[in-house]
Amino acid sequence: MRAAQRSMGIPVSESDYPQWFSEFLADRAVRKPSPHTAKAYRQDFAAIAELLVGDRAQMAQLSPADITKDAMRAAFAAYAATREPATIRRCWSTWNTLCVFLQTSDRMTTNPMSMVGRPKMRKPLPKGLGADTVARLLAAIEGDHDSRRRSDWPERDRALVLTGVLAGLRTDELIGANIGDIRLTDEGGVIHVRGKGNKDRRIPLEQSLLDVLEHYLDSRAVRFGTRAEGRSATAGFAAWPATVALFVGSDGARITRGTLQYRLLRAFKKAGLNDQRTRGALVHALRHTYATELANSAVSVYTLMKLLGHESIATSQRYVDGAGIENRKAAALNPLYGLIRQPRQS
Repeated sequence: MRAAQRSMGIPVSESDYPQWFSEFLADRAVRKPSPHTAKAYRQDFAAIAELLVGDRAQMAQLSPADITKDAMRAAFAAYAATREPATIRRCWSTWNTLCVFLQTSDRMTTNPMSMVGRPKMRKPLPKGLGADTVARLLAAIEGDHDSRRRSDWPERDRALVLTGVLAGLRTDELIGANIGDIRLTDEGGVIHVRGKGNKDRRIPLEQSLLDVLEHYLDSRAVRFGTRAEGRSATAGFAAWPATVALFVGSDGARITRGTLQYRLLRAFKKAGLNDQRTRGALVHALRHTYATELANSAVSVYTLMKLLGHESIATSQRYVDGAGIENRKAAALNPLYGLIRQPRQS
């Protein structure tokens, strides 16, 4: 088993890593990275370390002295041959962070990563799906009501899509959400989101979305019966323990990244819309839709930043820059258009 796991690029214990890399992981753990980020540290390290030592079985023998400018350039050149630009940049960032750690802990005199190239990332303006596309996605999901496959669960999938486009949650935020994160108010409700970089935010929810979520939870109680975790006899959100996962898989456990991505990809394909989303964007396509619809409604960039949980206002500004409706209306106010509308002199 260990040999098979190594062949797939998965170190199986801390002993597979050099001691100094384990110390790096411990140092990063203090910063509370997401499980996705922590996994990426290990994957990115193993991919380059194997190229440096020539054999993953010898990875634990890698020394900081082996991490030279020429060695890293050669390793990243080989790594980049079969990877997408975004993956290369993430790996570069992991190794840059690692080399900074080695430098500050006096294991390395200079950081070679500044001399290792990385691809520039295009930053296209964010693109939302639009109301018609979202409606077709929901219609495709509704068609699953006639399905006998247990993995098909239209009430949950509809709630996932609508939470994505009406609350703008990221993948990890949807996965990590608990039922108790939703608080009911006189105006509707609020969901408390534990966001990227441990930054919390609160997103207002309208009653119509709360109704969709309650309908999904009622279907969940029917689906799992006595296995519905600690649910009381009452209805609605109050029937569930606060710490229970908001979204679950067909096994009743907290939904996984793989299940979430698969259910959305299936909906896109079933609706014939798979070519209308940005490559690699599933949950993020829903989040982009949330952001662009708000930007088109003339929401201030500061409000957009708060709702999306962005660290920089510049990130939120890109949605405003790409808000086609708002920009078109503003451009149409240019008084020089009057020159075109004037009748031509013969």
